[in-house]
Amino acid sequence: MSAIKSLTVTYDALNEYGTFSEGDTVTGKVILALSKETAIESLFVKAKGDADVHWTKRNGDRTYTYSAHNRYFKLKQFLIPENTKDTVLPQGTHVYEFHFNIPPGSMPASFKGSHGKIVYKLEAKLSRSWRMDHTVEKEIHFVSKSFPNLQSLMSHQAGSTNKEMGFFSKGNVHMDVMLDGRAYAPGKTMSIVAKINNSSSSEMTPKFSLIQDVVYRANGNTKHEGNVIHKVVDHCIKPQTQKEVTVAINIPCGLMQTIQNCDIISVEYHLKVYLDISFASDPEVMFPVIILPPDLAPGPHHGLVAGPYPAGAVGGPSYSDFPPPAVSMGPYPVGAVGYPTNSAFPPTAISMSPYPASAHSGSYEYLAPPPVYPYTSSVNTGPPGVNPAHMSGCYSNPVPQLPSPYGGPSPFSSSSSSSSVLHPPPTAQTFHPRPCAPSAPMMNTDFLSQSEEAPPAYSILFPSSATEKSDPK
Repeated sequence: MSAIKSLTVTYDALNEYGTFSEGDTVTGKVILALSKETAIESLFVKAKGDADVHWTKRNGDRTYTYSAHNRYFKLKQFLIPENTKDTVLPQGTHVYEFHFNIPPGSMPASFKGSHGKIVYKLEAKLSRSWRMDHTVEKEIHFVSKSFPNLQSLMSHQAGSTNKEMGFFSKGNVHMDVMLDGRAYAPGKTMSIVAKINNSSSSEMTPKFSLIQDVVYRANGNTKHEGNVIHKVVDHCIKPQTQKEVTVAINIPCGLMQTIQNCDIISVEYHLKVYLDISFASDPEVMFPVIILPPDLAPGPHHGLVAGPYPAGAVGGPSYSDFPPPAVSMGPYPVGAVGYPTNSAFPPTAISMSPYPASAHSGSYEYLAPPPVYPYTSSVNTGPPGVNPAHMSGCYSNPVPQLPSPYGGPSPFSSSSSSSSVLHPPPTAQTFHPRPCAPSAPMMNTDFLSQSEEAPPAYSILFPSSATEKSDPK
């Protein structure tokens, strides 16, 4: 009977998805159960990440083998150090804790395919003198957060195609397609709108396909795989007909995320919208699609447009009847009194308003204008957290807003941290009642007296004619 009853390794989850990313810390335990007193030479645990590809190709009578390997990191921690003399452990269960810091930097997500894999795992190994080593492994699910320019993934995509019909048909067909985003998480839905003008004599059927492309690379050669993840077929469009087709495609849960940062394996997606025409080549529009991990996918908290107003606009939804201001295009500041402006004119517009001077504070300003700061650039960057490149519907004379119930612009920035720790959004500001409007603005020139003294009597200014003495004739 073996003295080693069991050897197991476990790790602690960092989030609800049980995933790890660049820069995270992996903590866990190695549990060793002994049926009797045992001498141990060493016990250690390793964390490592590796990518491997392998396939064969037959050409005539010869078979060629292609393989490649990438190692991203390997960390090792001794739980029972190696000694010249064995360590004797008593009978029972022994628990050893460990922790590893995953290195920062760009590393691909976990992947398993028909010709390759990317695997991150923990491995515990027990060594004894003159005995076989005991080894146990535990895979960890790794997701990459190395996606540059994350803000650009929230914009819509549009494309069009036009086809002149050939020998078997007359006329032409035109199709405009709009996709509501560039990046999606598993379990989310992508929306497609296609406007089709069939000015031909042929029938055609709109079709929509989400396709996965996997490429393996080794020894200067490539191996391709294509998989249709989801396909939608709409109704046939008759000749000389116009039609608008709206389709929703659900991203399957558990779908592999996009991999673009591995030298030997890449996983990419695209949406193909095409018109199936008999006896003719099919006109098509292709859109690249990025599949992100759930906690990294753009949403309302990452700046996507969640309503009719620009993403990240100061104040968000408000109690005002006026459209919300975006990045200032005129000489006045946006959102907060005192924010630096590039204009050479003093920002006096908000000082005349009875509304709060700042959308993110409980203070009010009526008369005192904010300080003027020297400008440093010819471009107005707007308030913190707002990217002018993604603003639309700007107003040259923005109307001040009441404090936002959401507490201001999103705390997330376009360059996501590799850390998976999620910071809670700022708490909503306390609602302050709207103050009474000031009686009148202050003016530098005293055009009229604003004294509280009673005005002079009418009889003094304009004497009555009855009391005047007429001139003698």
